Amino acid sequence: MRALKFAGAAVAALIVIAALLLIVGIPSGFLTSTIQERVERETGYRLTIAGSTKIGLWPSLNVTLHDITLEEPKDRDTAKRVTVGSVQADMTLSSVWSGHPEVTELVVTRPVIYVPLRRERDPAANPPSRPAASSTEASADAFAISRVRIADGTLVASNLRDRVENRIEGINAEASIGSDRQVKVSGNARSGEHPLKFEIKATMPAPPMGRQNTPVEFTLTSGLLQASLSGKAEMRLNGSIVMINGLTGTIGDGAFNGWASVDLSSKPLVKVDLDFQRLDVATSKERATTGSLASAPWSNATIDLNGLNYVDAQVRVSAAELNIGEAHFAPVAIDTALGSGVLKATFSNLGAYGGQASGQLIVDASGGNPAFAMSSDLVGVRALPLLRSAADFDKLDGKMQAKIAVRAAGNSQRAILSNLSGTVFAVFTDGSIRGLNVAQMIRSLTSGTLSGWQEGKEQTTDLTQLSASFRIEKGQATTTDLNLVGPLVKMTGAGTIDLPAKAVAFRVEPKLVLTTEGQGRASDPVGLGIPVVIDGPWAEPRIYPDMAGILDNPDAAYAKLKEMGKGLFSGSGGLGGVLSGLGGSGSTGTAGNGSSGAATDGLGGRLGETLGNLLQQGLAPRRGQNRTLATPPSPTPADPPPVQAEHEPTAEPPQDSAAMNEVLKQLFNR
Repeated sequence: MRALKFAGAAVAALIVIAALLLIVGIPSGFLTSTIQERVERETGYRLTIAGSTKIGLWPSLNVTLHDITLEEPKDRDTAKRVTVGSVQADMTLSSVWSGHPEVTELVVTRPVIYVPLRRERDPAANPPSRPAASSTEASADAFAISRVRIADGTLVASNLRDRVENRIEGINAEASIGSDRQVKVSGNARSGEHPLKFEIKATMPAPPMGRQNTPVEFTLTSGLLQASLSGKAEMRLNGSIVMINGLTGTIGDGAFNGWASVDLSSKPLVKVDLDFQRLDVATSKERATTGSLASAPWSNATIDLNGLNYVDAQVRVSAAELNIGEAHFAPVAIDTALGSGVLKATFSNLGAYGGQASGQLIVDASGGNPAFAMSSDLVGVRALPLLRSAADFDKLDGKMQAKIAVRAAGNSQRAILSNLSGTVFAVFTDGSIRGLNVAQMIRSLTSGTLSGWQEGKEQTTDLTQLSASFRIEKGQATTTDLNLVGPLVKMTGAGTIDLPAKAVAFRVEPKLVLTTEGQGRASDPVGLGIPVVIDGPWAEPRIYPDMAGILDNPDAAYAKLKEMGKGLFSGSGGLGGVLSGLGGSGSTGTAGNGSSGAATDGLGGRLGETLGNLLQQGLAPRRGQNRTLATPPSPTPADPPPVQAEHEPTAEPPQDSAAMNEVLKQLFNR
């Protein structure tokens, strides 16, 4: 009886222990070595289980491993490894007894995949390999997995020497594998501030999978793309090279096709050849106004190009239409080579706004301070949409031809502009300056200094040609051959554009053409030349006449104005006939009733001669006196009488002198 009592007590104790084990799990440290050996034999990687290992029997048979690390046994680079918080595998008991485990669900919690970023490719690097198993052996040893869940995963790509680390966090994914080898993967993640969603469907080939095509369909949605990306392809794994053939798909409503390959044996080598019907590349979501962009300083935010050092690539992209923000190009063919941190992008016959562009862009990120170089030729490009989309500048229209050869270094907008050097030559033909009436603006300088460009929505200045060549050194763009020719205005000049400070300093020589026949006459038109200074911020510069420039040569000014005076205020082709076209009133040169001959009759037809006398008296410098535009002093008995021109009267009516003083005040802002 005592034996039966002891046996009953033992059975009861076993039942209690079994019940507890069903709830809390069976400590299974003895499984650790078996699992580690199997993983290393199958994959070549070393598995370390630092935490506990348990077997649960409820609600189904499950094995849970904690604190796992997977790494290559001979790899000294500790940046290449996988750590997992926990792994739980649920299995059917019958499959375990049969020796072919069937995992109904595999849950991987907090996995972190560490990927080293390498600056140079290692030709000797090869992934661990084991002798290929026959299809029969592979089928016998294989175990099935029906579902895999990844919770809160992270991908870390880093280079300890360069102190570079990039992360993709919050990876949550779920994969299901059907009996017909159909695989479906869906999930989401986050790269910085950009969310990412993905969905993949594939049909796995029968083992062994090496060098067999795997049909794949995919959909990708990212904050970096303006539209969803979807497509399909045939994937093949050849050692460490992933080959993607027959790639077709759409981005938004634009289709594309091509091929790609990725060599993952060491530093990734990516080869891509894609042709798009339409490609849209996202830029900043918020678009600032032209005025705010012109007045805002350049950004000091760091432009991070370190990623160019850790991948080599050969990329060819062609598109019937390419949109980068507001910039539009059609057609497009760009060849790009990236190696050792140096990117070279070459484009030829790039369709740009009715014209063509060709050139090369080089970005060298191999050093601590990125360097840039660009050369480009533009032919027959429509200026208005190009400048508006590229720089929010909408004041200039016409056909544009340009040659650009510039270089710079820096890791921010301000640094790049401050180090910019090179040459730029540009010609604009058969266009207009929008929002500005240059003739009216120059005439306004006779009454005061201007602040800003005096813009008006309905105003324009037609131009036949505008050309300039710039030499750029340390962000200072200097020109000596600015030339503008239009029907009613002509201007030459020189000056400097301070690109980092967004400021200008120009001295120009505008000439208002005082005839409706404009620049097209056989002889030089009669014009009024006024040296003008333009300086200050390029959004709101100060514009004022350079009086010292006029008085540098008073004799020439006197001769020119005397010549102009002969016909300036008379005839239908003179100032009275075109003054209204220049934006001014006709009170000086025309009568109130609009008669062009009133001024001539009122002054006896001697305005030009009178103007000459007044200028001779007012502008001719005396010895020991500074040149000035102040009221001429009265002659003293010691002064010689003024020289009179031929047929010039000996005296002028007082009203003529008063009228001329008024003209001079308006003309020279005095």
